[in-house]
Amino acid sequence: MNRLIIFCFLVGCYSVSAQDFQTPLQKNGFTRPSSYEELSEFVRQADAGSGLLTVEAAGNSVRGRNIYAMKFSSSVFGVDRSKIRVFLFAQQHGNEHSGKEGALLLAAELLKPENRYLFDRIDLLLVPQVNPDGSEESQRRNGNEADLNRNHLILTEPETITLHRLFDQYHFDVTMDVHEYYPYGETWKEYGYRNNSDELLGTATNINVSEKLRRLSNESFLPFMKEFFSGRNVSNFIYSPGGPPEIDYIRHSTFDINDGRQSFAILNTLSFIQEGINGRDLFTDNIRRRAEGQMTGMRGLLEYSYDNYRKIKKTVAAERKKLIRGVAGKTVSIQNEHVRDGRTLPLPLWSYSTGTDTVVNVIDYRPVVRSLYDVRKPCGYMIPAELVDVTAWIARHALVTENFAGGDRYRIEQYDVSSIDSTDFEGDMIVNPEVTLREHDAGIKYSDYIYVPTSQLKGNMIVIALEPKSMLGLVTYPGFANLLRANDKFPILRVTRK
Repeated sequence: MNRLIIFCFLVGCYSVSAQDFQTPLQKNGFTRPSSYEELSEFVRQADAGSGLLTVEAAGNSVRGRNIYAMKFSSSVFGVDRSKIRVFLFAQQHGNEHSGKEGALLLAAELLKPENRYLFDRIDLLLVPQVNPDGSEESQRRNGNEADLNRNHLILTEPETITLHRLFDQYHFDVTMDVHEYYPYGETWKEYGYRNNSDELLGTATNINVSEKLRRLSNESFLPFMKEFFSGRNVSNFIYSPGGPPEIDYIRHSTFDINDGRQSFAILNTLSFIQEGINGRDLFTDNIRRRAEGQMTGMRGLLEYSYDNYRKIKKTVAAERKKLIRGVAGKTVSIQNEHVRDGRTLPLPLWSYSTGTDTVVNVIDYRPVVRSLYDVRKPCGYMIPAELVDVTAWIARHALVTENFAGGDRYRIEQYDVSSIDSTDFEGDMIVNPEVTLREHDAGIKYSDYIYVPTSQLKGNMIVIALEPKSMLGLVTYPGFANLLRANDKFPILRVTRK
């Protein structure tokens, strides 16, 4: 018997206790969410108990807590190119505990021998807790009072930097960002109804994301997940924020690229957001069902990825090749709006008056994102080296830079900013400058600039970030507002082919 145990350990079998491995939430009888110390001990024990799992501290929070990366693989993680690479991460918002607990439940499930088959085709990276500081205080923001899910473009926080470093290292094919939604607001209560689905799923909505990947998400993944959830008695729907109906319109989330779903989708990743229903007290209310619902959705994504790994890998690879090829002159949309297309939305809600589930037909339903303003994709951008905030941003995103020597084939362009107006972006007012594009005056000293080509995986993100009229660009953030000055020149130059 002892020889058998030693043999299994040496060849990477499961430990004898793996079948009954429990999370901290299970151990405390589903009475309270796991603390950071309990989570840390769980991942250490899981690491020691399975040959499939390797755990590392991929980064640290503002206050020095570890951000754990749990790597599941039947071989060396990230080496077997035939496998599909999946990235799941939870609890960017510290007061959304069920995502963390669902991720730990998933980890415990994946340690069971009967689930080992998944890793014949999948390498999984699971980050169960992105925001340990916020979790310990049960507050939404991190230790710097920053909303991490609004930080994926500017990347100023160590937690989001950690996520993007992990992505840049492995270039995952599929990602899911796990959150909670809070349906108990007073406006909805006055309306008389509220959302009541256990789980909501959202897909990429930015129209610069590959249309093939968006169709795969909406026409293949969502129907699969609807059936997967329903077969396990988990109520579900498409993530549809906004409203209440007839008071405000309903859409399918933001098209911004500063969150955990869309920041990876803009790199032509099959990328999703999952929103589990929050508890009324944000903490212990119905925590078991909430955590199990979140785990079910993450498990469903793994099953879908397993069943469709060849198609997903082929589509992602082909669409990324187009980005890396970086066709100059291609149109990139930098201002968008949500619009109707004639459809109505049968929205499942819960009635305050009857205490039962019902369906409300939404008339002001805006499922389509339409471009308001396009730009031609340049060959690249020239960033003045003296713009240290922008050059630091380039480094945080690990963007490819090159030496630019000019030449007769190229035209250097600059924007003149005549005035700075504002425009509505999903209910918020943001800057909208009036600009004129012209050929730059002669006499550029190229050594004073950092050249960022758009022929790289992050090419579309670069365009969206650096154009002065971009609704989603750096200029909309306080730290970069100094780039825009009325009656002045925009300092970042465009390089195009003549």
